[in-house]
Amino acid sequence: MKVLILGSNGLVGSSLVRILSENKAYDEVIPSNRETLDLFKFDNVKDYIGDLQPDVIVNAAAKVGGILANNTYRADFILDNLKINVNLLEALIPFSNIKLINLGSSCIYPLNAKNPIKEEYIMTGELESTNSPYAMAKLTAIELGNSLKSQYGHKVINLMPTNLYGPNDNFSDKESHVIPGLMGRMHKSKIEGRDEFEVWGTGNPLREFLYVDDLANAISFIIDNNIEDELINIGSNQEISIKELVNSLIEVIKYKGEVKFNDNYPDGNPRKLLDSSKISDHGWEPEIQIQEGLKLTYQWFLENINKTFS
Repeated sequence: MKVLILGSNGLVGSSLVRILSENKAYDEVIPSNRETLDLFKFDNVKDYIGDLQPDVIVNAAAKVGGILANNTYRADFILDNLKINVNLLEALIPFSNIKLINLGSSCIYPLNAKNPIKEEYIMTGELESTNSPYAMAKLTAIELGNSLKSQYGHKVINLMPTNLYGPNDNFSDKESHVIPGLMGRMHKSKIEGRDEFEVWGTGNPLREFLYVDDLANAISFIIDNNIEDELINIGSNQEISIKELVNSLIEVIKYKGEVKFNDNYPDGNPRKLLDSSKISDHGWEPEIQIQEGLKLTYQWFLENINKTFS
């Protein structure tokens, strides 16, 4: 079996390359990044796929970022992600034999969706406003994939992972997600000897986080077991408050200063937990607990600190 991984240099893609390459069931695992394929050029995408003829494509390529980046560069997020997904899915039209596993995001679900959030809640309410352009691009990719399946007989599986973290993440202040953003800032405060660390909000909201290798193993499990559900949530089934997360980071990083929660900033959604019973019913469960995942991530961060802050 030949598996093509798009976005192979990123958080998810790099983990996938490593995990799938260790699986002897795959004859060839092909990493693809911006240097090998320009996903913004349709003809390049079509020719690349036609030449390779993989059995499976895992699309981990996307423009991603935290709330600040999503809300600041709204046009970039919807345009770039639409171009990537439209070019890929249109290029696949002549190749209905190729299975596509497309990575979505839990942000596609309505802001006020009932927790735990089931796959069936998609498009049943208003989206979170700060990242709605990104969510709309992901929703368009899902609808386009379903349309290819209906009209041409393609096999398209859309995965909705919860908040991811791990090696090769973006640790910058302005563009990162929750865990890498807090980790990078707290490490910097420790190194600079600051006696105070500020966290926006009350720290009370509950969130779910998944170590990226667990997602990679879930994808391998889906391929190995020929699972073909159209929508599948991938979560850790572990809820943790932002305050508890910060305390775990203090322990991992060994920060000695005082942490202050600034409740002048909004908390956002008070709770967000995916219902991952569908993938659980197939027989897959996550393995990495949050404390272990944070330690692994911080170890990678320290080993690659020049790259993460460059």
